[in-house]
Amino acid sequence: MSNRYVDQGLRAPVNLTWEVSLACNLRCTTCLSSSGTPAAGELTTAEALDLVEQVHQARVFQINFGGGEPFMRPDFEQILDACHTRGIMTCISTNGTLIDAALVERLAKSRLVAIQVSLDGASPATSDAIRGKGVFDRAVEAIKLLAASSIPTSINTVLTTQNASEIPAMYALAQSLGVSLRVSRFRPSGRGAENWETLRPTATQLIEFSDWLAQSGDVRTGDSFFSLTSQERQGLGLNLCGAGKLTCCVGPTGNMYPCAFLQTERFHAGSLREQTFQEIWDGSEIYASFRSLRIHSCEDCTRFDQCHGGCPAVAWHLKNDLSGGDPECLERCVTSIAGAAGTAAAA
Repeated sequence: MSNRYVDQGLRAPVNLTWEVSLACNLRCTTCLSSSGTPAAGELTTAEALDLVEQVHQARVFQINFGGGEPFMRPDFEQILDACHTRGIMTCISTNGTLIDAALVERLAKSRLVAIQVSLDGASPATSDAIRGKGVFDRAVEAIKLLAASSIPTSINTVLTTQNASEIPAMYALAQSLGVSLRVSRFRPSGRGAENWETLRPTATQLIEFSDWLAQSGDVRTGDSFFSLTSQERQGLGLNLCGAGKLTCCVGPTGNMYPCAFLQTERFHAGSLREQTFQEIWDGSEIYASFRSLRIHSCEDCTRFDQCHGGCPAVAWHLKNDLSGGDPECLERCVTSIAGAAGTAAAA
């Protein structure tokens, strides 16, 4: 893809993240949005179906549904059906606790749906510490039902300091269940911000994970870890932030943002109750600012061509500076460890 299209933004996003509701039956400590009860004024069924049509007219390829727990929304399957009727690919992020055989049978009627079930450890003790008692076993049962169907299924794991040592075991678990593994990055937004200091991976753990990823080409990360991508994984995914360029986020009440981790008033790009999807995508000053964002402080780094400054959302949450460079990039991790070693030696 040429830089011209990345700079200007595409005619429409390739995919978008749609947080269909803040309702959730769990209270995970890493939750990007502090989900629990529905947000006031969530989109009605009619508004949601109208958005599906607008996204279809814009020729968006895929919608990634999240929340909250999407299946907590009573009309969610109706929204999915509207997407599939229009040929829109869908990927659903779910905690798996509401999935039963009947639901899987209904979902499997479409070839345009994929599902990722969240597990945050290879054992109940580790995962349930994040997601709640008994959730690991219920999620595994959901994965087994999905794996036995035609629905492409993956386990999604948020990397934390508690489960970093279990990632290879998570991979083995996924293989044993007949599904793939996706590892997502822990970011300090929503409830994750409240638990950031206790759950964030250490610099050593991030480097070890990067080394492991280099040997694990079939493990997916989306763009979550492009700041940690090694040379061995180049070409497997995006190596720059696609917010406002290739993707965007729709919140539960119809507000649009650059990405799911920046759902704050500061990054409010527009409301679907006031403008159309296309008008916001084309005319939002917030999206324009992301299309022109350059991380100049990282341009002299030897890894700049590999990560282009990393994740602006993490830079914003930790340093209040979109252009300040990702505090958890591989180069900074190495520097941090070297600095700590030097301090220990001097002491």
